[in-house]
Amino acid sequence: MFKRILVAVDGSKTSLKALDKAIGFQKLMPETEIFILCVYKHHSLFEASLSIGRPADMDIPDKVLSDYAKEVVKHAKDMAIDHGATKVRGFVKSGRPSKVIVKFAQDKEADLIVVGTRGTHSDKDGMLLGSVSHRVASHAKCPVLVV
Repeated sequence: MFKRILVAVDGSKTSLKALDKAIGFQKLMPETEIFILCVYKHHSLFEASLSIGRPADMDIPDKVLSDYAKEVVKHAKDMAIDHGATKVRGFVKSGRPSKVIVKFAQDKEADLIVVGTRGTHSDKDGMLLGSVSHRVASHAKCPVLVV
């Protein structure tokens, strides 16, 4: 049924629950590939200069965010393999998360996108869905499972 499942992760508990659902699908359909994607938001040097406090050896914010995103993907991929997933690939991209997730799904011809209800920057007392999961569900061309 699903040949390619895209799971968007950001290190939050809900994104790891989304990954767990994708692993469950793969166990039912062993030929399914799981694509793990972490998207970090690009920050300009101007935005970085607005910071109140800066360490002496400040890295460019994109490098720090990219390195963090790589760690998130590595952790998620290791978790997937530990839980029995077989065909797992990890990706890191920069940009507006919802747009990048939808475009990546189209480019990779994903049959399903799995996202958490809220990410690392969501208001716990706010809406039922986080803004990224809401936008992905609204704009994706394939089915979206919000966990």
